[in-house]
Amino acid sequence: MAYTDIDKSDDYFNTILWTGDGTSSRALTGLGFQPDMVWTKRRSTADNHHLFDSVRVVSSVPQRLFPNLTNAEDGNFGSLDSFDSDGFTVGSNVATNASGETFVGWSWKAGGTGVSNTDGSISSTVSANNTNGFSIVTYTGTGTGNSTNFKTIGTGLNEAPSFALVKTRDAISNLDDWAVYHKSINYTAYDQTMFLNTTQALVGGFSRGTPRCGLDGTNLSIVGSYSDLLNFDTLNCRYVAYCFAEKKGFSKFGSYKGNGSADGTFVYTGFKPAMIIVKRSDAPEYWNILDTARADVPNANPTDQALYANDSSAEYSETQGIDLVSNGFKVREGGAGWCNASGGTYIYMCFASNPFVTSTGIPTTAR
Repeated sequence: MAYTDIDKSDDYFNTILWTGDGTSSRALTGLGFQPDMVWTKRRSTADNHHLFDSVRVVSSVPQRLFPNLTNAEDGNFGSLDSFDSDGFTVGSNVATNASGETFVGWSWKAGGTGVSNTDGSISSTVSANNTNGFSIVTYTGTGTGNSTNFKTIGTGLNEAPSFALVKTRDAISNLDDWAVYHKSINYTAYDQTMFLNTTQALVGGFSRGTPRCGLDGTNLSIVGSYSDLLNFDTLNCRYVAYCFAEKKGFSKFGSYKGNGSADGTFVYTGFKPAMIIVKRSDAPEYWNILDTARADVPNANPTDQALYANDSSAEYSETQGIDLVSNGFKVREGGAGWCNASGGTYIYMCFASNPFVTSTGIPTTAR
């Protein structure tokens, strides 16, 4: 039996829940590490998702992006003040600390302050952690890439990412969606992509290139469109990429087929999931985020409290949801388009609560 490389997943990924009090400089602790990326969402009321990282910091203030929007980066206006040794500090902005409202924050550990990286044809700034396979990458476009001239950006990782999100930090009309690379998607043309901020399926015809991983070692590859609308290499435009390499016992990126039954598909991950994001790739559907912390009863099945990554809606309850078990997950919602349409193709990204078997060969407890 293959054992895990990571015994304590919550040293690298964890979830915090809190109820806002409207005060400024409120420290949220108990995360267990100093995060390098924090993704927050107001649960009880419709509001945008917010994403912060330790590389996009201006005058000590983490800058924010909105995973459900195409907006350019802004100065965050009191949403998140700092990354701390055991969590993070939020300000008085209603997006992260409205009095009486409930919130969730998903956090990942990368490599701290970004460092220069010249592995690709475009220099980057990288915060990378090769233990958990996560890196935050920023770079500035050169305007020279096109469909016959690939440009590459170093990720700082020792292996090719299995999943990546790429976003412009500056405003570029019609070219500022959150592009998604996923290892399970069969990209048949370079104008095909999926966007985190929309419900669309994998389709082509966007007059733009698609970020790829593994075409040039561990680098992120970008290509301009056939009409040279270079939304991943526009001259002097700033970009950010979040790159994840699959790590045994910690993360899994794959696909499955729905069967339309309440006795749904079982997906083996090799660990007890703490968080899963599911998206149908062959038809329009929402990006659904579920985690063990927000279950009706924490850590109990089914996990049915969902948020849409591409939408500002408040948290809602699925009818049956998904069982997160000791070695993977099992879909329980029969016929639901978001996770289990008969014959539907789904991609997922999943992070661990515990490995199924530790590095010393000790099995974890079942659920």
